[in-house]
Amino acid sequence: MSANTDIARLVGRLALALIFILSGFNKIMNFGAFSEGLAAGGLPLPQVLTVLAIALELGSALALAVGFQGRLAALGLVVFTILATAIGHRFWEITDPAVQPMQMIMFLKNIAIIGGLLQVWAGGVGRFALGRSTIGGSKAG
Repeated sequence: MSANTDIARLVGRLALALIFILSGFNKIMNFGAFSEGLAAGGLPLPQVLTVLAIALELGSALALAVGFQGRLAALGLVVFTILATAIGHRFWEITDPAVQPMQMIMFLKNIAIIGGLLQVWAGGVGRFALGRSTIGGSKAG
């Protein structure tokens, strides 16, 4: 693997992790509002789900950023993003023409992020990482 590839993987990991790190900290700073939003959406145990969301999102994002168990972290963020998208961006159910297009864009943005995370999972984190995952039997981490 070339140095350019390793640099690209590092920059890609950092770019992917950034949105989740900021979002995780935002959930911490606005814990009550996020919990209330989950409750308003009909989800049970919103405070417990908020804690779980923060732990999965922020923990996986920080691990991805530094490359510690990066493939596993990417997979955790795939699961998180699928759930967040299914809960929060159901654009096909929205009838307000002022809101529906933006929710469709958010949905598609999340699909693109999932694609990037799957690239990390499939290809590993590269040389500039604290640790390497052995998911799938590969040390490509």
